[in-house]
Amino acid sequence: MSNLPSEPEFEQAYEDLASALEKSSFFKKHPEYRTALKIAAIPERVIQFRVVWESDKHEVQVNRGYRVQFNSSLGPYKGGTRFHPTVNLSVLKFLAFEQTFKNALTGLNLGGAKGGADFDPKGKSDGEIRRFCVAFMRELSKYIGADKDIPAGDIGVTAREIGWLFGTYKAETSLWEGCITGKGRAFGGTLMKPEATGYGLIYYVDHMIQYVSQGRETFKNKKVAISGSGNVAQYAALKAIELGAIVVSLSDSMGTIIPTGEEGITSDDRINIVNLKKQRKQLSELTRSHKDIFKYIEGERPWKHVKKVDVALPCATQNELSEDEAESLISAGCKFVAEGSNMGCSQGAISVFEKHRQSRKKGEALWFAPGKAANAGGSAVSGLEMAQNSQRAAWSAEHVDERLREIMKTCFQTGLDTAREYVESGEADGELPSLLAGSNIAGFCKVAAAMQVEGDWW
Repeated sequence: MSNLPSEPEFEQAYEDLASALEKSSFFKKHPEYRTALKIAAIPERVIQFRVVWESDKHEVQVNRGYRVQFNSSLGPYKGGTRFHPTVNLSVLKFLAFEQTFKNALTGLNLGGAKGGADFDPKGKSDGEIRRFCVAFMRELSKYIGADKDIPAGDIGVTAREIGWLFGTYKAETSLWEGCITGKGRAFGGTLMKPEATGYGLIYYVDHMIQYVSQGRETFKNKKVAISGSGNVAQYAALKAIELGAIVVSLSDSMGTIIPTGEEGITSDDRINIVNLKKQRKQLSELTRSHKDIFKYIEGERPWKHVKKVDVALPCATQNELSEDEAESLISAGCKFVAEGSNMGCSQGAISVFEKHRQSRKKGEALWFAPGKAANAGGSAVSGLEMAQNSQRAAWSAEHVDERLREIMKTCFQTGLDTAREYVESGEADGELPSLLAGSNIAGFCKVAAAMQVEGDWW
């Protein structure tokens, strides 16, 4: 019996990786890497601290702050910062663990980390959020830096909060450096950062579609169900619409909107949703002013309510797509599922998808892509922002987008090739390779090999 507390989110992420390795031929060909898995499963460093700040009523408030510096074998620690009441050590360990292998798949020299606090920005004034950011960074600044650990934004941490965090870091250290990504253009940010994860997700799925159709199909006229309404969901929807897809859903923590018209959610609708979310309002507000355009389903996710769908993109939070919802997507004709959120699908849902892939031929099967590959675009462009900061340069949006496309193609191809090498399949009979297994094995292999060379295991 373990003396460690239960950490369900982290345990699920670890099991996802370990089972992919065990079910493949990887350990048979490289048995010594079992030692690497034991060591890679433990973070290099976990930092926990109190954050004391003052409310508008001049009352003292306190929250728990964290930074999990999981692995630095490939480069400095890199990962987002989340402000949300559900933040705890298990959640951040899972996110940092996933981030480690996600960053490895991009081909950039980045380690893995994640941080944040159990602070809830909802219902707080701008002044309260700013004071919290200042208090948080005063402590965190002791442990990060441009060549040590480079945080970024995440849930509850937008470009505005990044500005306050960066300003506090500069005041505390007297250093103007690329200590954080997601910055505004005025102080070292990059073009394409807000769009990166959503756009990258669509670029990745486009490769899936083209592989299955042998280049005969694209996103054009594909019906795409998306959950969430934050940055990832918004920009995934925008790029899908640009490529000719029909977006049939978006959601938030309170419910789902489904368009009543055949054209789906339009670019103008998306702008209205962006403005709504900037005011921290719920999607239900939109349906009050657009009753004829949207159907609002309170307390529900979209997966059981989309009648016909080709592509499903969970972009909200972890474990948002359950086993029975996976069955519903298959019944709706879904052929592609890719996680825009980290670990967006439950283990049960993934099992349903993988069994369907194994039991049917290319073109008939549902093909699943894990978040560590499909949503790596945000991490990739954070790495590109770091490169621009080091060069004291500013790249064009076209150049950043081109690099993002290249990186997402690499993520897809690496997972595909690794699956073919280590996972037994009936590909000769038309079975699709497992992107789940291939992406997990490829990311782990790269990290573990660097750890061995650096003396972390032998």
